[in-house]
Amino acid sequence: MDQVDPDIAEFFAPLAPAQAFGVVLSEAHEVLRQVREPIDAELWGSDMIGALSRSSPDEAAMMRELTSALVPAAEEAATPEALALLRIFAAIGPPGLRAAAAEAADRVAALGVPEQSWAAAIGMPKVAECWHFGDVGGRQESVTMTFAYGARTHALSVLIDHGRGGKIKDVWAGDAAGLIDKTFLAAESDPLVVFEELDAADAHGRLERAITAGEHPEHPDQRDDIVAHRALLYARMSLIAVESAISPGKSQEGPEEPEERAGRDQPGAD
Repeated sequence: MDQVDPDIAEFFAPLAPAQAFGVVLSEAHEVLRQVREPIDAELWGSDMIGALSRSSPDEAAMMRELTSALVPAAEEAATPEALALLRIFAAIGPPGLRAAAAEAADRVAALGVPEQSWAAAIGMPKVAECWHFGDVGGRQESVTMTFAYGARTHALSVLIDHGRGGKIKDVWAGDAAGLIDKTFLAAESDPLVVFEELDAADAHGRLERAITAGEHPEHPDQRDDIVAHRALLYARMSLIAVESAISPGKSQEGPEEPEERAGRDQPGAD
C-alpha cells in the first residue's frame, strides 16, 4: 500500500471541520490524484477524519459537523477532488455521514463530474481470513482481519492489552499477502505464542469487546496509529458484521491446514 502522508494531522488538527474545507480539498487535490487503489483512498480518508477529530473533544459532534458543513461544501464545489472526498466519506464514515455523502456524491456525479478509478469499489472489499496471535499468558493479543479488493489484499490488525482491561493499544494496516502463513510460522517457532484462525463472527466479537473497553495506547506513535485508523476500523467492523451474518456456518468448516492453504494458492489450483 502507498504511504499515507505522515504530516496530515498538522494540516487538519488545528481546524474545526467547518473551517477546514479549503485545506481538505487542497490536500485531496495533491494526494488523491496519485491514488490508484481503494484501500489507499480509505487510509488517507481515515487519517484525515482522525486528524479532524483531534480538534473536537466530542467525536459525535465532529461527525455531525462534517455532515452539515463539509458535505454541502464538497457538493457545491463539484470538482473531481470534491467528488472523491464524498465517496471516501460514504465508504468509511459513520452511518449519518455515509448516507449524506453518498447522496451528495450521486448528485455531483450526475452533473458529469469524473469519478476516480477506485470509486465503484471503495468500501466494499471481500472479507478474507481472520486470526489472532498472542502470548500464552493472555496478556496481549493482536486480532487481524484481512480483506480483498480483487487480487490485492490488505490487513487491519488491532493490538489488545488484556492487562489494561482489554483496551485497544495499537492499530495498523498493511499488505496481507502471505501474512497469515508468516504469522503461523512465527507462532510455531515460539512456544510462548498462540495462533488461531478465527471466523468473521469471532473476530468481530473480540474487536467489539475491545472497542467497548476503550483505548489505552502507551506511546505517542500508538496513539497516532489509533487516531489514523479508527474510522477505517469502524467501517471494517460494519462490513465484517454483515459477513458474519450471511455466513453463519463458516466457523463450523474448520481452519485450513498450512499445506491446504499453500496448495490453494498455487497457480492453477481450484
